[in-house]
Amino acid sequence: MHDINTLGLAYIGDAVYELKCRAAACSAGFTTAEALHRETVKKVNANAQSVLSHRLTELLTDEEKAVWTRGRNAKVHAIPKNSTEAEYHYATALETIFGWLYLEERFERIDELFERLSEI
Repeated sequence: MHDINTLGLAYIGDAVYELKCRAAACSAGFTTAEALHRETVKKVNANAQSVLSHRLTELLTDEEKAVWTRGRNAKVHAIPKNSTEAEYHYATALETIFGWLYLEERFERIDELFERLSEI
């Protein structure tokens, strides 16, 4: 495990997840900056990520579930006004997994999980 704390993993995972969402929006044929942004924001927010995070758990290995749980239980310092504390914790869990997988250089696993979540 890396020496980065859980919120650091979530910070990195947020960027990884957003990049995957941006690439998916480009691949889907959105061509204007406004349309690309709008499509990405639909997926990169605590509410949407919380829904996916709940479904993600059935796809995780035991090792990944332990990382996911660390993310869900992390002590966050601020909750966005448009989400609940529970939603934010579950979104943080999703981001933590993506950050951890990135640092572990498990890029194929990131792609696999993102693809599965995109099907939901």
